[in-house]
Amino acid sequence: MKSRSMLIVFHSARTWLFRRGLLLTFLFSMAACASAQSNPDKSAPKNDDDIPEANPARPTVATPATLTPVGYLQFENGLLYATGSPDFSSRLGVNQVTKLTVHPRLQFLVTSEPVVHSGLGSQKEFNPGDVFAGFQAVLLPGREKRPTISLSFEEHVYAGSAPDIDIGTPKHSLLLLISDDLAGFHFDLNGMFNEQVEDRVGRAQFGQTISISHPLKKFTIGAELWHFTQPFQQGNCIGNLWEVSYPIRRNLVVDAGFNRGLTSTSTQWEGFAGFTYLLPHRLWPARNPGNHAAAAK
Repeated sequence: MKSRSMLIVFHSARTWLFRRGLLLTFLFSMAACASAQSNPDKSAPKNDDDIPEANPARPTVATPATLTPVGYLQFENGLLYATGSPDFSSRLGVNQVTKLTVHPRLQFLVTSEPVVHSGLGSQKEFNPGDVFAGFQAVLLPGREKRPTISLSFEEHVYAGSAPDIDIGTPKHSLLLLISDDLAGFHFDLNGMFNEQVEDRVGRAQFGQTISISHPLKKFTIGAELWHFTQPFQQGNCIGNLWEVSYPIRRNLVVDAGFNRGLTSTSTQWEGFAGFTYLLPHRLWPARNPGNHAAAAK
């Protein structure tokens, strides 16, 4: 009994430190970013060619295995409108992801939905969404014909009261990510291993997705097919996603698209639009100035 109590205390302390540590990292990064903006130094980029490219993960379900440039904050923001679900007739959410790569193989991230407007029949309400914090680590950097392989972990650190879409809200999420370029096409493949919790009962959730994109002049057209199990509904949600993105600048990419649910337990329609912005000021001096391309490999 005593050892069980000690394990519970240890687990609680570990969870508390994990959550606070990641959130404090990002609060510190935001403060450092503001300081860099107000006190520019000689290492600040002098023109667009000196700014590294953003590495968007939105708006697909799949996440690229490659990381953002080391030392730069990246913000991924957007709106997602969904309709045709048993839990809501309409849902409009503001989503936001903040990323900071601290080493060519390690990136921290925080994902949140600050506000969600949902309706079920005549009932309409605003609610906060969920918050996740985690990291992504590169296991095998991509070179020539070899793909980039990464592992990502996220923990649910705040439970919002907004209704979920068909995928649900995992308490813990572990992702295997593979990215590669082949014959002019870019591929992102993810395998997801989640823990879903309902009424204190935990069950495993599995997901797979493949996203394929191809440049068309300055635009990039993408298509994706994804699948998740629904352990508490004894079902499966499957979606087909189409999107287009356009780089306004090297560090600013806008996107839009839609997703069509393919099963009865899937959210039937989702439309989205947003942007990815890489802050053009590095938070700390680079060891090898000018070598931005290697940071994302």
